[in-house]
Amino acid sequence: MYRWHPTRGGEKRNYDMVHYGHSNQLRQAKAMGDYLIVGVHTDSEISKHKGPPVFTQEERYKMVRAIKWVDEVVEGAPYVTTLETLDKYNCDFCVHGDDITLTVDGKDTYEEVKKSGRYRECKRTQGVSTTDLVGRMLLMTKAHHSNIDSSDYQEHTDNFGKGHSPWTGVSQFLQTSQKIIQFASGQEPQPGDTIIYVAGAFDLFHIGHVDFLEVVHKLAEKPYIIVGLHFDQEVNRYKGKNYPIMNVHERTLSVLACRYVSEVVIGAPFAVTKDLLDHFKEPRRKGILRTVDSGNSLTTDAIVQRIIKNRLLFEARNQKKEAKEIAVIQAMKRQEEEKTKERAQAVL
Repeated sequence: MYRWHPTRGGEKRNYDMVHYGHSNQLRQAKAMGDYLIVGVHTDSEISKHKGPPVFTQEERYKMVRAIKWVDEVVEGAPYVTTLETLDKYNCDFCVHGDDITLTVDGKDTYEEVKKSGRYRECKRTQGVSTTDLVGRMLLMTKAHHSNIDSSDYQEHTDNFGKGHSPWTGVSQFLQTSQKIIQFASGQEPQPGDTIIYVAGAFDLFHIGHVDFLEVVHKLAEKPYIIVGLHFDQEVNRYKGKNYPIMNVHERTLSVLACRYVSEVVIGAPFAVTKDLLDHFKEPRRKGILRTVDSGNSLTTDAIVQRIIKNRLLFEARNQKKEAKEIAVIQAMKRQEEEKTKERAQAVL
């Protein structure tokens, strides 16, 4: 649910495993108005309608609040969006992606607001979905890395995202300069700003990363935080297995969407050198390295373990979701065929 003022609107989702696709949807929604409220479902609501969530509701609430286009979060938003909900938060309309959200009974959760004309749609981001990310973790494939041949990615697609539903199936993400521009702040450091550099993989950008960046942000009155992202090959060298789960292009957008981040260095060196610091006009002095405690022990490894532990449940969730979507697509196709026949008969 999104709220805008003076034009107010809303968007509502479960926001499980918040990724750059969700962020891009929120970016588009914010552009439709002035004030954005996002409704996030509880764990019980998600489990009832879709299956077990990967993250807890408290983790999801904080993740969504960290996205720079979000002005406010409604915790425990109802799964079905009604006019009563929009009026409660003074929303002029609600926004959702061009995929479809269904209840456990297979009904469109936005049916009421669509009929009332208080529904707007934004484009889904191709190449990413929670389904795809879960599949990458379970299959232990490296097909998603930016240096891997596309034929391997197709094998990944065939193995996990069957592609029968256009909303659940896996597709390949293609980075563009326009997308980076849309996510980037475009702001240069200003006089008086404290430039802070942090580096890492920032893979599956999660609440642990958010808590860390929030602590870093509080280190200065006017912080300008630059995040260095290591290339896929470098991350795989020190992490092994099929890491990173997200390639460097995907990780770039995920980090840029965070409200605490000012700039991203794509392909940052593993070692922080004097030349690198000089590039950001950092004062040449010793003792500038600080270690901070985020207070959160969550890691990308821990997230993968959550998925593996509940593998059968997540696979069943994806199959159930796709089955409902296919049923809707078939129903829409039948309705269109009937309308075509009626128009043909009317002409005769």
